[in-house]
Amino acid sequence: MKLLLQFFVMTIFLSFNTIISQESTSLIIKRVYTTKSIGNSEPPIIDGKLNDAAWDIVEWQTDFIENSPDENTPPSQQTKFKIVYDENYLYVALHALDTHPDSIVKRLSRRDGFVGDRINVVIDSYYDKRTAFIFTVTAAGVKGEELATDNGDNIDDSWNPIWYTKAGMDAQGWTAEMKIPFSQLRFGKAKEQVWGFNISRSIFRENERSVWNRIPVDAPGWISEMGELHGLINIKAQKQLEIQPFTATQLETYPAEAGNPFRDGSDFKLNGGLDAKIGITNDLTLDLTINPDFGQVEADPGAINLDGFEIFFREQRPFFVENNNIFDYNFGRSRDNLFFSRRIGRSPQGYPSAPSGAYINKPQNTTILGAAKFSGKTKNGWSIGVLESITDKEFAEIDTNGDRTKELVEPLTNYFVGRLQKDFNEKNSFIGGIFTATNRKLEDNLNHLRKEAYTGGIDFKHQWKDRKYFIEGNIVASHVKGSSEAITNTQMSLTHLFQRVDAGHVDVDPNRTSLSGTGGRFAAGKVAGGNWTYNGGLIWRSPELELNDIGFLRQADEIRQYFNLGYRALKPFGVFRSMSGRFSQFTTYDFEGNYNRIQYQLRGRAEFNNTWWINMGLTHKPRIYSNTMLRGGPRWRFSEENSIFSFFGTDNRKKLRAFFGIIYSGAKQNNFSFFRIETGITYQPTDALQISFNPEFSRNPNKTQYVTETDFNGTPRYILGTIDNKTLSASIRLNYIINPDLSIQYYGQPFISRGNYSSLKYVTNPIADDLYNRFYQYEDNQILLNVNSNTYLVDENLDSTTDYEIRNPDFSFVQFRSNLVVRWEYIPGSEIFLVWSQGVTSFADPSDDLFRGLETGILDQKPENIFLLKMTYRFVL
Repeated sequence: MKLLLQFFVMTIFLSFNTIISQESTSLIIKRVYTTKSIGNSEPPIIDGKLNDAAWDIVEWQTDFIENSPDENTPPSQQTKFKIVYDENYLYVALHALDTHPDSIVKRLSRRDGFVGDRINVVIDSYYDKRTAFIFTVTAAGVKGEELATDNGDNIDDSWNPIWYTKAGMDAQGWTAEMKIPFSQLRFGKAKEQVWGFNISRSIFRENERSVWNRIPVDAPGWISEMGELHGLINIKAQKQLEIQPFTATQLETYPAEAGNPFRDGSDFKLNGGLDAKIGITNDLTLDLTINPDFGQVEADPGAINLDGFEIFFREQRPFFVENNNIFDYNFGRSRDNLFFSRRIGRSPQGYPSAPSGAYINKPQNTTILGAAKFSGKTKNGWSIGVLESITDKEFAEIDTNGDRTKELVEPLTNYFVGRLQKDFNEKNSFIGGIFTATNRKLEDNLNHLRKEAYTGGIDFKHQWKDRKYFIEGNIVASHVKGSSEAITNTQMSLTHLFQRVDAGHVDVDPNRTSLSGTGGRFAAGKVAGGNWTYNGGLIWRSPELELNDIGFLRQADEIRQYFNLGYRALKPFGVFRSMSGRFSQFTTYDFEGNYNRIQYQLRGRAEFNNTWWINMGLTHKPRIYSNTMLRGGPRWRFSEENSIFSFFGTDNRKKLRAFFGIIYSGAKQNNFSFFRIETGITYQPTDALQISFNPEFSRNPNKTQYVTETDFNGTPRYILGTIDNKTLSASIRLNYIINPDLSIQYYGQPFISRGNYSSLKYVTNPIADDLYNRFYQYEDNQILLNVNSNTYLVDENLDSTTDYEIRNPDFSFVQFRSNLVVRWEYIPGSEIFLVWSQGVTSFADPSDDLFRGLETGILDQKPENIFLLKMTYRFVL
């Protein structure tokens, strides 16, 4: 604790003594590079050598400036470049000068690996000062590309254009050439194009980055600060047409189940489909996918959530990840969004009614028949995004003594998202909107699902004083329709909980067939200019707001105020390469006016001159009330909580590197606590091989863990228990890069979470000041565990008659997920995947320790295996 306080005191007060005068006030003059056409001359051969005659028509450009760690100083090594073009391609020559060429780091990785010495060529062909295309080449010849939006705040590395690059070595350093088709960029019509442009070089051994056009460390972003590329005369829009068919064969093996006709030990599937990318204009693109297959995508990590809320998993499917930023509409907390693409192709939401003893074959995911995505940005500042997708009906098969029937478990569904934004005020402001629709063709057995769901929103942002200050906001509205059963389910879901017994502002109306709600956010602050930044805002989500048909919403019925104050050093000083700190505060209320929560947090991060780093934080939560803890019961009070975390890591440039972190949280009267240890070790014995191991252990004891709700003589009983919850997991990764186009990657994660309950109790006064006045704990003579039925028998009034039963809540959930992927990009844009996925999901004995649970839950089980061969071929027409 003393070390933490010293660290934060140093973060704040050293700024006044040694760094408070730091300001990036010098006038920034944008540099201009003027390229030339090669005309009818032979274009450069892309071989990494700089000896083509085409390069001689322009002069070398140099005089890079350091950007990190010591911004606005000469870099340790200079860089040179040239740019020429013809009617179809932009050509870039790069020469990374180095006085110690033997020290250049040439680590291998897959495409988009971004390790070792590298150079980024950044082009804002829209010249909107918010969007940029990034083309990267490393000294080892590995290429990568990214799409940056929101002035560099959002990076999409799933963008995979077709372009060409090679790297080489010479006596003065390393070299590279790039050939970028104009068809892969987006720009409007003009006699002479003016694009935003910059080049960034990273010297791995020095952990140093330099840029051609200076970007101050306290800038509001980096795309708006780039230089300009001139001289592109009469280049014509290149309409893009790419067609990529695929074929995939899949063999699934699993333990056979005696008598189950659906589980005979193996399944074989042959699949095919088509992806296409069509340039409608040079700045607007239509992406299509028909019967997509995502078998090469990495499995989700193991997770379990005791609070009942849905676990958020990030999108990993390429079609939905690429250009996803244009559809983003985050309006509240980090996960709340009007568009969450994993809703498309979700697990079927129905379950068949089947007689006892019948066998059921239910599909794991919904089939995506097709999807189309229209996106881009016009020269006059309109950003456009339209997504349409249709998912098929899904049926569960039921076998009853050899008689086969089918029952619908997911209806035919159409998903639509439309997004529009308009820049104005010299790119310093924008206004936009979004509309989403989910329409299901329901049949009688699926009336518990919503038939229609619509959401809409308007957002804006205005920046002034060189984008240092901002004000922004958005407003959203939702409207869902369905049967009275569906809307009643919506009202009573954990997101809404209209049935809360002590809530005067909401109640369940069983006759409603629609529900409408609103939400939004307004914020303002300072994001650049000097050491200090700040922002504050207000977020609200009305009780009726519902987004979860095509969006993501954890909890409605909340009003949140927040404030953040940040500090960062603009220059290295003393033993520090960089230092930053932040104070944050928020409060929450519900729409009845209940004051539910207040939280304060102080955190800081520092990187030392040897590039080791430390990250620390303190959190104080003096008031914690929850409307959801009792799942429809009254508002619950948790005891005051304090937490601390500390992480540190070693030099990421080393072949052997590691990090270690601890999080501890504790509440008054030992209401609950949380302890987690995370660590990670990465070893890179060669430039081509990398191995990492990341174990994690947590323990979360809680005297008031929710168990269930029951009834005693007409009075609700909200049952709690004292839980000792322990979780252990470890992710293992192995990457072997044979060459930049051929790689082998392995990911595996064993996971176990065990919960042992004791001291069952029921709620009496849920908001009492004293913890022990909030519940009544059963006496030994009131409760008995029936081993045969695995239930607790409760005789609350001691009349020798069981008043109610409680299922034994002890659990030990075990899971293992792994993927082995061989990927070969045999020609640019065309790939072959060989995938082996293995998985086990089981329940171990809760009385066993974690390691014994892993042994019985994984090693003693027969795994399920999926072997997949997928081949794609990209036609560029």
